[in-house]
Amino acid sequence: MSNLENLYRQVIMDHYKNPRNKGLKDSEEYYSVHLKNPTCGDDLTIQIKVEDNKITEVYHDGTGCSISMSAASVMSETIMGMNLEEAKKVINNYVEMVKGEEFDEEMFMGDAIVYQGVSQFPARFKCATIAWKALDKAISNHENCSHRHDEEKIEVK
Repeated sequence: MSNLENLYRQVIMDHYKNPRNKGLKDSEEYYSVHLKNPTCGDDLTIQIKVEDNKITEVYHDGTGCSISMSAASVMSETIMGMNLEEAKKVINNYVEMVKGEEFDEEMFMGDAIVYQGVSQFPARFKCATIAWKALDKAISNHENCSHRHDEEKIEVK
């Protein structure tokens, strides 16, 4: 294993064992999306608070593998403070990266870059993207002024 792969693994395990922004808030100020991936058992809720078109708070809670749970923690740190347009660009860039497709290496991704190696393990794609898909749906709910709480079982694609 290369030093870079080892570093990436350490970052993933740190976020898994010491998740940032974990725990949900009981408030109508948040847009919540709950996604389940029945094929692998990932079960995750994301909450965002949006003020003046900016994501001011991001929280998550759920159960799943180290990839899905650490990715939720990394996503919450990466996206906090971004405006909605920036956040959507980062979400799309992240998904392209995890798929192993071309992505903008210059775009700020924070620790999310450590999931670049997931492209070598297609079965883990859903694990690495469930939090980001939930975030995308929460942003859409906010933009469409639709329901603040959304729950569904999905096959994350």
